[in-house]
Amino acid sequence: MIALDDRDRRILTLLQNDSRISNADLADTVGMSASALWRRVRALEDAGIIERYGALVNPPAMGLTFEAIVHVHLTRHDPDKIVDFIRAVELSPEIQECYATTGQADYHLRVLCRDLAAYNTFLEDFLFRLPAVASAQTNVVLRTIKRNQPIVP
Repeated sequence: MIALDDRDRRILTLLQNDSRISNADLADTVGMSASALWRRVRALEDAGIIERYGALVNPPAMGLTFEAIVHVHLTRHDPDKIVDFIRAVELSPEIQECYATTGQADYHLRVLCRDLAAYNTFLEDFLFRLPAVASAQTNVVLRTIKRNQPIVP
């Protein structure tokens, strides 16, 4: 882990808001030379602080209008079944996020589908066929209030 200074924090904030900003524009905004900025960004990447770059996509604009938070309960905590469950979750295109948590549910999934029928197919043909899954409770997302906010360094 590296110690972040004010310039690093500014760089991280700017990159999170626009990962397509040019090196020259970023350097100008932060008040550094382009070569010094490039080395700084590279150090942040090497330290694992910057994991990747990407585009934020609007799910409804792509026809993905059904979103749910799914609370998954496992049958038991057999290590082999858990590994199989995690592998299946990682490969599922409908599952956007997965968290192992404390509390009543073992895992929480954020799922995106085309519509309710597609979600039902996801449940019947995928989730309920996983041997580790005992049950799932679905909370349908009615409205998104906050998502994909930059992390304040």
